[in-house]
Amino acid sequence: MTHRLSYASRREFLRAAGVAPVALPFLQGLPALAGVEPAPPRQRLIVVFSPNGTIPKHFWPEPGPLAEADALPEILQPLAPFRDRTLLLKGLNNQIRGDGDGHMRGIGCLLTGIELLPGNVQGGSDTPAGWSSGMSIDQHLRGFLQARPDCQTRFGSLEFGVVVPNRANTWTRMVYAGANKPLAPIDDPYQMLAKLYGDTRDRESLRSVLGSVQEEFRRVSDLVGEHDRRVLQENAQFVHDMHLRLEAEQDTAELDHPVPDLEPGVGESDENMPKISRMQIELMVNALACDFTRVATLQYTQSVGGARMRWLDVQEGHHELSHKPDADAEAVAKLTRINRWYAGEIAHLAKRLDETPEPGGDGTLLDNTLIVWTNELGKGNNHTRDDIPFLLVGGRNPRTWNVSGGRAIDFGGVPHNRLLMWLAGAYGDDLQSFGNPDFCGDGALTGLG
Repeated sequence: MTHRLSYASRREFLRAAGVAPVALPFLQGLPALAGVEPAPPRQRLIVVFSPNGTIPKHFWPEPGPLAEADALPEILQPLAPFRDRTLLLKGLNNQIRGDGDGHMRGIGCLLTGIELLPGNVQGGSDTPAGWSSGMSIDQHLRGFLQARPDCQTRFGSLEFGVVVPNRANTWTRMVYAGANKPLAPIDDPYQMLAKLYGDTRDRESLRSVLGSVQEEFRRVSDLVGEHDRRVLQENAQFVHDMHLRLEAEQDTAELDHPVPDLEPGVGESDENMPKISRMQIELMVNALACDFTRVATLQYTQSVGGARMRWLDVQEGHHELSHKPDADAEAVAKLTRINRWYAGEIAHLAKRLDETPEPGGDGTLLDNTLIVWTNELGKGNNHTRDDIPFLLVGGRNPRTWNVSGGRAIDFGGVPHNRLLMWLAGAYGDDLQSFGNPDFCGDGALTGLG
């Protein structure tokens, strides 16, 4: 039996076969070019962030089996179709202390599990801080997978954003390539499409790319089977359709969101946020199906995010509302709508993954993908980082994630570092610690499978 080709080997094979560079992104992830079957399933991770905490009484169910769909907490109701694949993890606390305000430590330590570096970014009355002092778990897994020839992908990881301000500070970054190395998400769908497939911004460049790709498809048709030929055609059609969709949106409204130079906490207004979210989700699902990456993040706005979600009949900024007292019923109702909207986007992502067959068989993309939806705070009006919302969806293939869904678990207040360790262990990287080792002494979480 031959070995699976590494990403570099696949690229060299295609080049030796005379395939033009413009077609390489479409071809390198095909199962037929990754070695003979059976191949190990493609295990994927998506981390999704939304800001400003949640409304606990409308988010957390009672520990144990999840209730019937119509009895789920109000925020979670959009996820009812995936109830049996959903796992709620309560009692995970971000116990990282040190410099920075609650929001800064909330997002900057969320995926790194370690303190912020000293710096000059001032938040409230807390001591100023800088970037995180460690790598985030998604980037750790990126490096772990890229070191394995059978798991190498073109990008290693992809960082998507929706209405993320251009300004770079501790409130706006959750992904870190290492200490003092924040990675900015791409929140312009045009830029992400160009990253994935090259310059397709205008009709002429798109026509050139698709024309060249169609010619290359004919050249390699004898190297791949019927399934892969169908994947290639669907891929080319996706790029064409996405371009037309972006072009149509561009004709009616500017997709780029306004990025005023505002202090954190001042609300941005963006009616295009729902459109950008759905486009980014389509691009992400396509990138995973093409095996461009197996690790992705999707960041909505930022910590202290102040988006004004007028399409939900919410005129105030999200962060402004999150500081209202629990007795303010109107604010609670609006915050519940906001968080329910985010749950709806998670549900749409899960639906699109579940509608997409796993290349080469073995179920759907959702079966081999774990979505982790999280937040920088447990609750917005007291800035607590206890009971950080962690919701897991998908991953029911026992050959990959093997997550036993349909449950809510209360861990009783343990460091969230232990979840980060579990994520690494699920990939086969059994870490003794991740982030600050002081919060890792009891090892990775158990009981999720």
